[in-house]
Amino acid sequence: MPFFFLLFASRQKEHEGCLISLIMFSEKLIEYYNQLTPPRGLPNDIEVLFPQKDPQIIAIVKKFFTKYFNDNNPRQLMLGINPGRFGAGITGVNFTAPKQLKELCGIDHHLTSSSELSAEFIYDMIAEYGGVNKFYQHWFIGAVCPLGFIKNGKNINYYDDKNLAEAVTPFIIDCINKQLSMGFTIERCLCIGGEKNYKFLTALNKEHKWFNQIIPLPHPRFILQYRRKQKDKYIHQYLSALQFAG
Repeated sequence: MPFFFLLFASRQKEHEGCLISLIMFSEKLIEYYNQLTPPRGLPNDIEVLFPQKDPQIIAIVKKFFTKYFNDNNPRQLMLGINPGRFGAGITGVNFTAPKQLKELCGIDHHLTSSSELSAEFIYDMIAEYGGVNKFYQHWFIGAVCPLGFIKNGKNINYYDDKNLAEAVTPFIIDCINKQLSMGFTIERCLCIGGEKNYKFLTALNKEHKWFNQIIPLPHPRFILQYRRKQKDKYIHQYLSALQFAG
């Protein structure tokens, strides 16, 4: 039974056979993040980025989900790598720094206004798509690993350390299973982050058969840091993938 069904079991008694239609996508997402628990057995030199444990941050996350996902329509899934210190590691919203969260998403918050390259690219792409309302009506941006990691004061991806990757793999599998139980479209998944994230997700998908196809996309930070003059080309690549997957 999908994990979120347990929370709304009482509704089933009142509306037998209509349970899924009664649960808003926002509710499923909020409960998913409310239930997040960092995996055990991580290497001693790894610190977990878990902003949702802060009541003020989970309140921001709830505002965001309620504003953009307060319906029961299915969404398609984009998966990044894992949160970083300057984006989702602060706001709890994937690929969304405080500046984009307030100025572009209209979510007021107490955080210091700051931005980061990945968020800048993603929201430029979303603007070309048709804006935040249109985009989030059809897409949800998650992460292969929904929690981030820091080593020696710097971001580290889940796959950059062999022991870390082994420790978080069961957690990643469980999190993807829980997300898919919400009703995401599984025909195609867009995988953000380059070759390593794509290979890891593809290997898991081969075993668990989550998606019919996984489409890789380059990491937004890489694009703006090393290919900024070609930004429009990469935005077009993203939009083409969104159109194809949609």
